[in-house]
Amino acid sequence: MTKSQSLDIPIQYLKGIGPKKAKVFSKLGLKTIEDLLYYFPRTYQDRTQIKPIFNIKTGEKETICGIVLRHLKSAFPRKRIKINKVIIGDGTGVVSLLFFNQPSIEESLPVERKIIAYGMIRKYRQEYQMSNFEYEIFDKEEDFIHNKRIVPIYHLMARLPSNWQRVIRKTIKSVCDLYLDRIKETLPKYILKKYSLLDIIETLQNIHFPKNWTIYKEAKKRLIFEEFFYLQLALGYIRHRIKKEEFGIKYSINGDMLTSLYKIFPFPLTNAQIKSIEEISQDMQSSFPMCRLIHGDVGSGKTVVAIIAFLIAAYNKYQVAFMVPTEILAEQHYLNIKKLLADRNIRIALLTSSKKGKIRKEILQNLAIGKIDIIIGTHSLIQKDVVYNKLGLCIIDEQHRFGVMQRLTLQKKSQSEKKPDILVMSATPIPRTLALTLYGDLDISTISELPPNRKEIMNFCRSEKDLPNIYDFIKKEIQEGRQAYIVYPLVDESKEINLKSATKMVEKLQKEVFKNCHLGLLHGKMKVSEKDEIMTKFKNKKIDILISTTVIEVGIDVPNATIMIIEHAERFGLSQLHQLRGRIGRGEYKSYCIFIANPQMAKAVNSSSFIKEEYDENLIDTIKRLRTIVSTCDGFKIAEADFEIRGPGEFFGEKQHGLPKLKLSNFIRDVEWLKTSRKEVDEIFKDDPLLKKDKNQELFNNFKNNYLPYLEKDLLLE
Repeated sequence: MTKSQSLDIPIQYLKGIGPKKAKVFSKLGLKTIEDLLYYFPRTYQDRTQIKPIFNIKTGEKETICGIVLRHLKSAFPRKRIKINKVIIGDGTGVVSLLFFNQPSIEESLPVERKIIAYGMIRKYRQEYQMSNFEYEIFDKEEDFIHNKRIVPIYHLMARLPSNWQRVIRKTIKSVCDLYLDRIKETLPKYILKKYSLLDIIETLQNIHFPKNWTIYKEAKKRLIFEEFFYLQLALGYIRHRIKKEEFGIKYSINGDMLTSLYKIFPFPLTNAQIKSIEEISQDMQSSFPMCRLIHGDVGSGKTVVAIIAFLIAAYNKYQVAFMVPTEILAEQHYLNIKKLLADRNIRIALLTSSKKGKIRKEILQNLAIGKIDIIIGTHSLIQKDVVYNKLGLCIIDEQHRFGVMQRLTLQKKSQSEKKPDILVMSATPIPRTLALTLYGDLDISTISELPPNRKEIMNFCRSEKDLPNIYDFIKKEIQEGRQAYIVYPLVDESKEINLKSATKMVEKLQKEVFKNCHLGLLHGKMKVSEKDEIMTKFKNKKIDILISTTVIEVGIDVPNATIMIIEHAERFGLSQLHQLRGRIGRGEYKSYCIFIANPQMAKAVNSSSFIKEEYDENLIDTIKRLRTIVSTCDGFKIAEADFEIRGPGEFFGEKQHGLPKLKLSNFIRDVEWLKTSRKEVDEIFKDDPLLKKDKNQELFNNFKNNYLPYLEKDLLLE
């Protein structure tokens, strides 16, 4: 979208707005006329046909208009669910509008108030009902902005009066009428023609106030393509710039080297791991910098592949920087890798924010003079005072917690003209189409195969009242020689949050429940040596039950552990639950993961179907998460579900992604347009790698003004 000075006018200067309403608009992220034009509706209601109530059909979405006749109150059999029925009629029949847990609805919709409602009609005991619907107060018969058309419905903040739909709709209609002709086209003419796309003015007019459903679909198609196109253009610009303008390190690798490296592991590598290593070794032998993503399910062995890569770099006399998002993960990698490579004459160091004073100074000095081969750490690795002697490979773990900028900043730490290779590891498996988008500037390796020793995990969701039986089951498993994890969200008790803590529960369980068992405690506040000692004891079967926080999310591999209990499971994210569960099922025994949630959620999760209207809106996503984690152990399916529940913003962590937010496009639903935009961008860069041809000048200027600021010009346009 090209910026226009005439569209930067503050909203408060529009007729009928003023400072007071402008503050409300501001809370919605709307400050200028341009913001309003690009504030797209979240859904639409077809009010072209308002049906008489006698003519409505069960099982279909209908638009009806009627007068409030009376109010009825009732209690749903389930706890804390109150239903307010608002009976409306139009002279031909009546419909009950069901409001769940909204006691004040009687005040906002008094008797004789005329309203319009749109939603699914159902029949219950001879009564027509709507339980999931949109409604508005009907003020003026002649008000054709809000009725007798396809009506846009916009996102509102909680607690905003329903009449604000009318305020926003009326304001945007006014802005479209007065300012839409000032919008400049954002796509080149040859692309509009090639894909039969509407121009930007017609697009914006019909995304807000569509003349009909056909042209609405065309407007939406144009905007979806544009969002994907510029996202791919931004990522493709990085990818092609690196390959065309920057020189990489050409490593020396032979078959004997890889064969000897495979032998450092006490187990055979899977075919998927070997394939990924071969792809990486080919990149490292080329003359341009490697930019590769490696991703796979929990326990698929991504770190094994990374270790091979940084040994190749180390044996070629180059340094490796291994960046991870948390100190705990950095410490675990450091301990495991140091132990694995104990006889390999590889110098390994750990650098995190907790390393201070003389220790930090010594690490930095050794790094700068080349006495460290592999340095493992957090964001500390990209701080200004960190200097590398001969940086050749940057490995970034859990890339979804970092972004394009952190990756490029680490790469720029090299003192040489030759750019170091980059290997990104995603702890969350990503469907390929999503990977192409999030990591459009990277080549992709997928480890789709799990090691052969992984066993099926049985999953259950239970409530606290089931804990006595669960504890008995744990005792039985321990008697059979197995071990268990019990995970809590907090280290210590909190007065503000009513949640169980690991430190409190380890004492309680040892004293009251597992008197004859050996319990251990593990959390992030412990020293590295303490954590290492506990993990070693657990692995050596000197601890039967490990009471822990999410510190065990990664890094612990205990084949004998067959049970995991996750308390307050509703407090964890879907990918985090999957990561935690990945600690079991690693041996020859059947494993069990039990998610403990509050009774209401546990009941919803175990129900064959749940009516979402019966639950608070904030609980619905949580219930979906728990239903998903119980139903499958497939990390790729979980990733798709996580994406659908959270949306692209939270799933990708866009604040760190370094790119503008997508408004309309959906990576799963619109996958064909995603592929099309990727193909078009690849063709453009193949023909014009740096976007310097005349036909692409306007495209590049728009891209430079509106996307490169997100990518930090100092990194890309030196």
